[in-house]
Amino acid sequence: MIKKTYVALVFLVMSCSNPPTNEGKLQSRIDSLEKKLANTYSPGLGEFMNGIQAHHAKLWYAGKNENWKLAEFEVEEILELVEDIQKYKSDREESKLMNMVNPSLDNVKSAIDKKNLAVFKSSFSELTNTCNACHLATKHEFNVVKTPTTESFSNQEFSLQK
Repeated sequence: MIKKTYVALVFLVMSCSNPPTNEGKLQSRIDSLEKKLANTYSPGLGEFMNGIQAHHAKLWYAGKNENWKLAEFEVEEILELVEDIQKYKSDREESKLMNMVNPSLDNVKSAIDKKNLAVFKSSFSELTNTCNACHLATKHEFNVVKTPTTESFSNQEFSLQK
């Protein structure tokens, strides 16, 4: 009887000293997820900027045609992309300067709210100049933004539809 008790006590002590753990499994899972995360696609700064460029052009044609709802939409799209750059590309110097476009975008938004074409054109020019100032400050002076002269999006109507 003592022998059985002793054996049971040994098993009990062994099971207490080596509790079942999922630590190894959890670490393996963490390592796997970190590897997947490291290989997940993330747009580069250029892709974000191409998005801004497209919305900049669309903003111009929407405002020029006094399609104020579309113009407002395009300003919001630019703001979202600016936020995305700051969120996903925070390690880039360019990201730290993105806020410099906010006052210009606010002026464009104000012109849209007032539905004032002359003020819109002026504030859009200011926005364009601010983009170029940012490019200059980040040593991308070779990338010059201008007011569009040809509609790039022939598959979209910019005039207000009744």
